[in-house]
Amino acid sequence: MSITYRDLTTLEEFARVVELERAIWGPGYDEVVPVPILAVTVKRGGILIGAFDESRAESRDESRAESRGDSERMIGFVYSLPGLREGQPTQWSHMLGVADDFRSAGVGRELKLLQRERTLAMGLDLIEWTYDPMQAMNAHLNFAKLGVVVEEYEENVYGESTSPLHRGNPTDRFVAEWWVRRPHVERRIAQRARFLIRTSEIADAVPINEIAAIGEWLESVDVDLSLDARRLLVHIPMGFTDMLARNAELALAWRICTRAIFTTYFDRGYRAVDFLLDRAGRQGSYLLIKD
Repeated sequence: MSITYRDLTTLEEFARVVELERAIWGPGYDEVVPVPILAVTVKRGGILIGAFDESRAESRDESRAESRGDSERMIGFVYSLPGLREGQPTQWSHMLGVADDFRSAGVGRELKLLQRERTLAMGLDLIEWTYDPMQAMNAHLNFAKLGVVVEEYEENVYGESTSPLHRGNPTDRFVAEWWVRRPHVERRIAQRARFLIRTSEIADAVPINEIAAIGEWLESVDVDLSLDARRLLVHIPMGFTDMLARNAELALAWRICTRAIFTTYFDRGYRAVDFLLDRAGRQGSYLLIKD
């Protein structure tokens, strides 16, 4: 496997991004970022980086004069546009997409690190983006591998989605804050996915909810919205996308439950600072702290 990365600057490359958007987000998805918007934002401070599988090109006879577009496959991209937060310039990362067959190849992490490099070169400190707090693998990437923090929960921020990945469920989202110059971010990146919190801190955390198995699915039970400990845990299941497709009623129940948890505790001054993935238990846990 040979994967390369580069900034995208041409109309042809922008068109390939749009094709990949539709492939990743599924049939009927009509919320793609179109070529003209990509072109304008890249020209005025946006970041658009593509990932390419070069293995097809390497296996072909070099004597055949093939264009770059014919010899490589775009397998992922990250796209951000200029933003402002409290009057300070930032990058707002609107999309990160990776083809299904490359999801476990570290492509998403590498794209984010390149986005960080470009942002640092601009003299900026912050990249923000939204993501679904019920997506355990995204949470693992964002917290354990990149070092984001979250203190903002948005309810149904994008309205009804046309993507088969999200249809029928409110588009509630975390706003991830990636303070790209801070030491804890550099430590996360240097140590990859190792936890930077002590075992005692995790053992000290009080669970807000518990998880119970109901057949092949996991359900949230024993929710307590009245806790006041310094460290709290919020448990979520893995495989939420599959749950959306096969058990929409339970997926909606999880959405409403976690919405109540996060909005309640964020309003009380807590923020999410880490995520612990338990693959064997098919679940993950957010660590909330109150400074």
